[in-house]
Amino acid sequence: MVRVKLDAVDRKILSCLQSEGRITNVELADRVGITAPPCLRRVRALEQEGYIKGYHADLEQETLGYGLTVFAMVGLHSQAESDLQAFETKVQSWPLVRECFMLNGEIDFILKIVAEDLGSFQQFLTGELTPAPNVASVKTSLTIRTSKHQPGVPLPAVK
Repeated sequence: MVRVKLDAVDRKILSCLQSEGRITNVELADRVGITAPPCLRRVRALEQEGYIKGYHADLEQETLGYGLTVFAMVGLHSQAESDLQAFETKVQSWPLVRECFMLNGEIDFILKIVAEDLGSFQQFLTGELTPAPNVASVKTSLTIRTSKHQPGVPLPAVK
């Protein structure tokens, strides 16, 4: 049961939680201009209605030893729905693949891959990705630097 339209308070709640997921309910209520009990009810309702999928920490990958980010464009031999689903299932088993998007056009999927270094990426590429069933081609691009990292969705400013 999704609300037809979010009101200004809901949007403020979502904006605050998206930028600072560890905020306390009391501080959140203060920032959005309501008391704590109705704020908590609204947050629970937003969770139940699917506006909030979960909460997580944004980890620093380089500090954790993952100094390489690669984008891999994958073409498949077959685009039958069962083959697409089989590839997506296979992707779920690869911890180095952090994001996977099915694309429209010449490339079937783009994968965001993190690795400790070039050697560990190459091992994944030649040992897992390229020989995976139905994979016809893989083109990779190594990133040089990240210019913008902003998870979530753009929420318009609410006054």
